[in-house]
Amino acid sequence: MTAVDEAEALDAYSRAVVSVAERVTPSVASLRVMRRGAGSAVALTPDGFMLTSAHVVGRATRGRATFSDGGDRRFEVVGRDPLSDLAVLRADEGDLDEAELGEAADLKVGQLVVAVGNPNGFEGSVTAGVVSALGRSLPARTRRHVRVIDSVIQTDAALNPGNSGGALADSTGRVVGINTAVAGVGLGLAVPVNDATRRVIGALMSEGRVRRAYIGLAGGPRPLPPQARGRYAAESAIEVVEVVEGSPADRAGLKPEDLLIEVDGILTPGVGELQRLMVAELIGTAVTLRLLRQGRELELELVPAEL
Repeated sequence: MTAVDEAEALDAYSRAVVSVAERVTPSVASLRVMRRGAGSAVALTPDGFMLTSAHVVGRATRGRATFSDGGDRRFEVVGRDPLSDLAVLRADEGDLDEAELGEAADLKVGQLVVAVGNPNGFEGSVTAGVVSALGRSLPARTRRHVRVIDSVIQTDAALNPGNSGGALADSTGRVVGINTAVAGVGLGLAVPVNDATRRVIGALMSEGRVRRAYIGLAGGPRPLPPQARGRYAAESAIEVVEVVEGSPADRAGLKPEDLLIEVDGILTPGVGELQRLMVAELIGTAVTLRLLRQGRELELELVPAEL
């Protein structure tokens, strides 16, 4: 590659980053919660809705948001969902420069991404990198429950404290992730924008919370016995390790060491698959569990409660 080729390549890369920064930066706010710098947020709608990380706002109910044009607005927390690490805010004044949401499912490893946020209080900071990996998992917790955030985006775009809640954008300037964690030097993670998170965002905007079904068991993947693999066209199931006393699983008769194979005909080879089934529509609805207990097939009826 000649010096001219290198200059042209660098110029093309720079133009792409500049274009994304110009498009996304006006939509990203610096948040102050409880008189301290907290993180970043992304404008969702012109009339004041903003998206951030749940851990950024914590238990606060209000704060202030400052945009790159100097505009400063009060906001209230509309709803938060620690189990997806997302929260929706509402500014008391509209006329926001809304971001365009993209689709994280379309990302490819090695693709250019640009992070826009307010690390260490430096407003409107832009860093660029690539998608380092896809499909990562990130544990999210409340006081009583642990859930895994699926399909997390890993990037080498530099992220620092204060970037949380800010935008991770693709080369067209569409927001494909909400920066949530710094996992190490050169290693950042973002909650993806996809069908699942869009449902979370919609629920937070309309109801202020996310409803999830709950059955009350802890477990992990375990290979099925050889004779069962062909019968169920599955390699593994969930081994029940613990059943919460008084929970729907307890009332249905589940026991430790049971192998949970299916829920209403849908295979559950791991906890992630079971977790994805626990949608609001299942609350109060009887479902059929197929399981193995000491090598014997059983069917149990269970009615999920609300988490």
